[in-house]
Amino acid sequence: HQGTFDLSYLTLIPNLVVSAPKDENELQHLIYTAVSLEHPMAIRYPRDYGLGVSMDTDLRALPIGKGEILRQGKDVAILAIGATVAPALEATRELASCGIEATVVNARFAKPLDSELVLGIGDQIKRMVTVEENVVIGGFGSGVVDLFQKAGLCDVHVECIGIPDEFVEHGTQEILRAKYRLDTKGITQAVFSLFPDYKPGSST
Repeated sequence: HQGTFDLSYLTLIPNLVVSAPKDENELQHLIYTAVSLEHPMAIRYPRDYGLGVSMDTDLRALPIGKGEILRQGKDVAILAIGATVAPALEATRELASCGIEATVVNARFAKPLDSELVLGIGDQIKRMVTVEENVVIGGFGSGVVDLFQKAGLCDVHVECIGIPDEFVEHGTQEILRAKYRLDTKGITQAVFSLFPDYKPGSST
């Protein structure tokens, strides 16, 4: 019921579009997209309340397989999907205060991946973190790593944050997200791990 395998098993199905919105406003646009697409499409979204963002009154179809850059930075890229986008953005505040500027991408689609966007970022930024509320095996991050390998971009260091190869115990979302590094603190620490020579107060 926690949906930790959704992205992995859904992306195995041929011709199925797999998406996950960053907030409730994007969710309504993805639902509109799915209805008007005339093509099989899955939308993964978490239970509980939304973020409280403003809701557009006019619905629009979103381009299939296209993500968006929410923040530009030169030192590291954070590729997040679904509910992990918000904490990824929050993590950039502490990172910026420590001299690390991060690009944040709302991937939006696990299948098809926005290969043009991801590969373009990989050409410029060689440190990358993927974040997903899904098992790492066969998930969104695995798809990003596979994309780089097929493109011959083997110099990009990718740290995949997600659920390890285990069943998740019961608990509040806050507790479980903290346990699996899916909150702001966990994402921040994952980025810091990519800078082994970093010391507080230094610049990159």
